[in-house]
Amino acid sequence: MRHRYVLFTLVALSLAGCSSTGTGAKDVAAHGASSATAQATSWWRPKVGVSWQWQLSGKIDTSVNASVFDVDMFETPKSTVTALHKKGRKVICYVSIGSAEKGRPDYNKFPKSILGKKLDGWPNERWVDIRRIDVLQHIWAARLDQCKAKGFDGVEPDNVDAYQNKSGFPLTAKHQLAFNRMLARVAHQKGLAVGLKNDLDQIPSLVKDFDFAVNEQCAEYKECSDLKPFIKAGKPVFHAEYNLPLSKFCPESKRLRLSSIRKTLDLTAKRQTCS
Repeated sequence: MRHRYVLFTLVALSLAGCSSTGTGAKDVAAHGASSATAQATSWWRPKVGVSWQWQLSGKIDTSVNASVFDVDMFETPKSTVTALHKKGRKVICYVSIGSAEKGRPDYNKFPKSILGKKLDGWPNERWVDIRRIDVLQHIWAARLDQCKAKGFDGVEPDNVDAYQNKSGFPLTAKHQLAFNRMLARVAHQKGLAVGLKNDLDQIPSLVKDFDFAVNEQCAEYKECSDLKPFIKAGKPVFHAEYNLPLSKFCPESKRLRLSSIRKTLDLTAKRQTCS
């Protein structure tokens, strides 16, 4: 997970993921029914080029001039979501579901049997066995119910590229696709927009399932062109850089029509934009 820099240094956090020993025909069938679910349910569909703010630590600064706010689901109170709505903003809840973070209120919902290796640089966070969709789906649905209860419009599930990392499980691209599609399907059933976080290699297969993309450092790693399928489909790419100055990535971001910002690694309210 080369690009993940979500900060929880001020608080011990924990979110969990669940796993399954195989994807199974039931999961494939569930995805096959997703189009019917989509027709039966309405949710927010953001447009290409919409401005955004990403803040996962500190008190949320609702005065930031951005149309979309992406904030932590557990730490952000309903009153903040309501305040942002009154300003005409849309609000996304950040939730890590491909990992289990100690400190999250539902950490004990994740069976020890599905907890894998610690994430590099995150000693209080462990990968989960995404093959256990049967377990993870219940945890995911419960978290989405919390998002809805607080009034969020969409969700950003994090750590959805375990198959490319040393998770402690023999995960494949097929396992990841089944898991990620489950996340999107259940989010839509709950009436929430859902974004694909990083996982660039699977964009061609998943762009139809997700409503937007969230990316870290595609400019630094020269990967921004990989996100073009989202833009072509009329779906925004919420993009953040940490190390590059605006002059190094804004020209390409504007050409590709990405919604790009520069953030510090602690993801406080501080933000620079390309406009």
